[in-house]
Amino acid sequence: MKEEKIKEEKTQEVQITKKEPKQTQKKEKIIEDLPGVGAATAEKLRAVGYDNFLKIAVSSPGELIEIAGVGEPVARKMIQAARDSLEMGFQTGADLLKKRETLIRITTGSKNFDDIMGGGFETCAITECFGAYGSSKTQIAHQLAVNCQAKDPDAVAVYIDTENTFRPERIKQMAEGQKLNPEKILKNVKVARAFNSDHQMLLAEKVESLIKQGMKVQVLIVDSLTAHFRAEFIGRGTLAERQQKLNKHMHTLAKLADMYNLCVYVTNQVMSKPDQFFGDPTEAIGGHVVAHNSTFRIYLRRGKKGTRVAKLVDAPNLPDAEAIFNINDSGLSDL
Repeated sequence: MKEEKIKEEKTQEVQITKKEPKQTQKKEKIIEDLPGVGAATAEKLRAVGYDNFLKIAVSSPGELIEIAGVGEPVARKMIQAARDSLEMGFQTGADLLKKRETLIRITTGSKNFDDIMGGGFETCAITECFGAYGSSKTQIAHQLAVNCQAKDPDAVAVYIDTENTFRPERIKQMAEGQKLNPEKILKNVKVARAFNSDHQMLLAEKVESLIKQGMKVQVLIVDSLTAHFRAEFIGRGTLAERQQKLNKHMHTLAKLADMYNLCVYVTNQVMSKPDQFFGDPTEAIGGHVVAHNSTFRIYLRRGKKGTRVAKLVDAPNLPDAEAIFNINDSGLSDL
């Protein structure tokens, strides 16, 4: 009798342990679980890509008010609830160091250039190159579109072209120089021509939908960042509006870089300061808005005998440095 009781107790214990995992299974949270989000509001949010807690957690109340048509108190509650569920608090330096180990560095083809950048153009960052015409800003853009696929054949480069400077022939030439399949490389470069600043901003926002379709986007190129803004906003009276719009665009790019581990490369135009009597009078367009939003800033200029000089002028973890490189049929190379 005792043996039978012991057996019964054991079988009950086994049944309980088998049931426990089912009870402890957490239901996957959807945006309808947020306070103030009904079916109609959820549909509006999903229509513009706000389909998860992270997107809502990193958005501003103004964005949610505009998209979903909710009041400010409701928008703030939604954001706070999303942040609480994701535990978006402080992290240790050790955790961030671990995260940085997952970064990808895309080489330029020039070891000198890669060295001043700590091994190449890194993901989760915005790298800005500014310089006069012919300083190789667009050449670097084409090179990154090819080189991101050299290590990972499934990598995709998105190219937002604002000045009609993208040339598939150049991509083909660079791919052949590295003995890569030019047809495959070209298929993995997604190009869109932006006709004004609003169109440019819209295209940047659409990059997320490409990622959600399953594309392994690794590089996002905007060539050039400021061309349309400079043409559309003329005079001091429009400066504040231009800078606000440009700031919003840069924040979108920064968010994409951080959320999806992208290398964002932007080219920038320059102006000459006539009141500067000593040193180089060349200065980048966009002012402090572009400067503060860019993780790395590189000044490009022509060197002697057809060479190019890249000067790293701002980086959070690297010293100021210069690199000299060449542009040839295969792309960027050392002297």
